Amino acid sequence: MSARQSVPRTGFDRRRFLGALTGLPLLAGGLAGCGPEEAASDDGPVELSVFWWGGKARAEATERALRLYTQQNPRVSFRVTWQGLGGYYDRLATQATGGNPPDLFQIDDTLLSEYAGREILLDLDRYAADDRLDLREVPEQLARYGRVDERTVAVPAAQTSAALVFNRTLLRRLDQPEPRTGMSWKEYARWAGRVTRASGNRVAGTMDPSGDYRALWLWLRGQGNELYQSRQLGFGSAELLDWFEFWEVARLDRATPSAALVEQADSGEPARQLVVTGHSAASFAWSHQLPELQRLTDDELALAAFPGTPAAQWPRASMYWAGFRGTRHPSAVVDVLNFLTTNVAAGRLLGVDRGLNASRQVRGYVMADVTERAGKRVAALGAELDGLAGPSPAPPPKGHATVRALLMEAAESIRGKRSGARAATSRFMARANAALAQ
Repeated sequence: MSARQSVPRTGFDRRRFLGALTGLPLLAGGLAGCGPEEAASDDGPVELSVFWWGGKARAEATERALRLYTQQNPRVSFRVTWQGLGGYYDRLATQATGGNPPDLFQIDDTLLSEYAGREILLDLDRYAADDRLDLREVPEQLARYGRVDERTVAVPAAQTSAALVFNRTLLRRLDQPEPRTGMSWKEYARWAGRVTRASGNRVAGTMDPSGDYRALWLWLRGQGNELYQSRQLGFGSAELLDWFEFWEVARLDRATPSAALVEQADSGEPARQLVVTGHSAASFAWSHQLPELQRLTDDELALAAFPGTPAAQWPRASMYWAGFRGTRHPSAVVDVLNFLTTNVAAGRLLGVDRGLNASRQVRGYVMADVTERAGKRVAALGAELDGLAGPSPAPPPKGHATVRALLMEAAESIRGKRSGARAATSRFMARANAALAQ
């Protein structure tokens, strides 16, 4: 295997992220007419290019798993590229429009429907139908979250949960109770205010998630609504205004940090999360990020589900593996996808960096090997939510990346007192609906 590694970038620049979308029409056009039916034979030597985002630990684990595949399938080799999330989709679009798209790549639900709608992703339906892509051990709700318009277009690389990461050491020092799965949003905000006061206003109780689409989505599902209904917003102005005003009250109670600190943490970079910088007792994250966050602080971190009813949660793919529709080796790509999903030895090499293994069978073997406390907590929260979570919605529609950015922009304008909640809500609804209608 030849390894070509880029320098990982830190942080999440949403403007560059959204800018990647401008390359999609050209990307799709560059692949037109080069579908699986025109694929080259896989009988001889095959080199597959693989691209993903992540840190060094993920890269090393993924490369070990791919080397294992080559050991078992000597005619297949890999050319790998990886980097941080910032700029990842820009580079993916550049590779594709330049005529050098990766055969196999990592994607998340932000652009899954976008790429599927433009026929950029390899259609996996026929492979799943005859079990060349064996998804029988992948929980139905998790597998469903990789289907767009009733077509399987991606395979969950792992399962994760929207989670509250809290500083257990700090709470013990302040003699404050820990947040728990199942507490209501109002209970949580009151808890956060008490933590702030117990710290003498030196540490905020919670990160402000008013611009976090995950938190809004779970808030909405707890009220019987959705973030999306087909290709439209699944909620109205009244629900969003309630959300923004809820967090305005929490800010008045000093439950959250300053607007500047929140905006810094909104970058998504783990090292900037306020629960590890010491500026808040709790932050909102994905459960699989706990081991990485734990490495950034000497204090003990722990997990609970997001506030609200656990039934609002669902088995989420932390990210997916997908193939490009124009690959010359679709059968080989599918076989690698199947290997990464179902092979126990590969699962053990991949560990829990991306989250809990998508296959229930493989997950059991992987978790038996996990010794670090953070990894065990990820598994424990996943097991707790498995029996409580609700049904999976459809993956977000085209335009989701823009909606995410608009929500964050609206929340920032309110926190920074550049706009009132009503004006920010009206502006968001108009712009978000326009983005989804394109």
